[in-house]
Amino acid sequence: MTLTTYFALTSCFASEATNAASTVAASGDDHDGVYVYSCVMHPEVTSTKAGDTCPKCSMNLEHTGRPAGNGKTYRMDFSAQPAQLAAGQPATLSFRPMVQGEDQTPMPLAVVHEKKIHLIIVSKDLSEFFPEHPKFKASGRYDLPFTFQTGGEYVLYQDYTPAGAGHQLGRQEVTVAGPPKPAVEFSKDQMQWRANGYQATLAFDKPLTTGQLLGMRIGIKKNGQPVTNLDKYLGALGYVVVISENTKQYLHMHPNDQTDRGPNISFNTSFAQPGLYRVFLQFNHDRQIRTGNFTIHVAPAAT
Repeated sequence: MTLTTYFALTSCFASEATNAASTVAASGDDHDGVYVYSCVMHPEVTSTKAGDTCPKCSMNLEHTGRPAGNGKTYRMDFSAQPAQLAAGQPATLSFRPMVQGEDQTPMPLAVVHEKKIHLIIVSKDLSEFFPEHPKFKASGRYDLPFTFQTGGEYVLYQDYTPAGAGHQLGRQEVTVAGPPKPAVEFSKDQMQWRANGYQATLAFDKPLTTGQLLGMRIGIKKNGQPVTNLDKYLGALGYVVVISENTKQYLHMHPNDQTDRGPNISFNTSFAQPGLYRVFLQFNHDRQIRTGNFTIHVAPAAT
């Protein structure tokens, strides 16, 4: 198994909110620059300025009570058993969140969207998508039994939040031994998904270009009729994961607050980099989790 690990958060929202806050720490609010504020719907969005709003859903960021800038660097330790992953062979994927330089110190995680770790496994060509939630063990690690069905290159992402700290993202690339399936090339926009009588349609309120806030809507039908009785999953009517073609840009989004239960699910988002992206949707209907997917192209901002 080959392994490459990245620890930087790739969500453009988190970096923009944090960087903006660092220049306005002395605005007059006694808490400005001292405590972290975050979005209850999008915990990766943080600021140190009271009164800031979330660029994804426009909600006011909430005071978390945790000090800003604890100076710690976090990383996700990953191992697999067996170490050489192979297609068709059951394996255990194991994760341990750690503070750099404090490897033996247990690090508790906060529950965010009903789970402590949200694990996303995708094939490198982004044709396969596996959302998982590893379980905590007495060893201090979070383990997941998993069997890769085909060989090839895969990418693992972990969304997690250390208790008292901000949102983190772990990323690893793994090679699975065995015959790979033929690679799928995505080149055209795919704004509609269909399966088992369901249809989901993706739409944006503006042309897809970088550097602007976009309203994103997904409308869901079953057998041609709007679905108005969606059930919640992970605390919301659904969620979306967006991954760039090179797998380096990653965004995990939960929807805006809404009083109805469909047929539309609304999000706010933006894109820092142009290019092709795959969009993965999960929603809950008739007591079953459904997974849809789309393909979009984001153009550079007009100059």
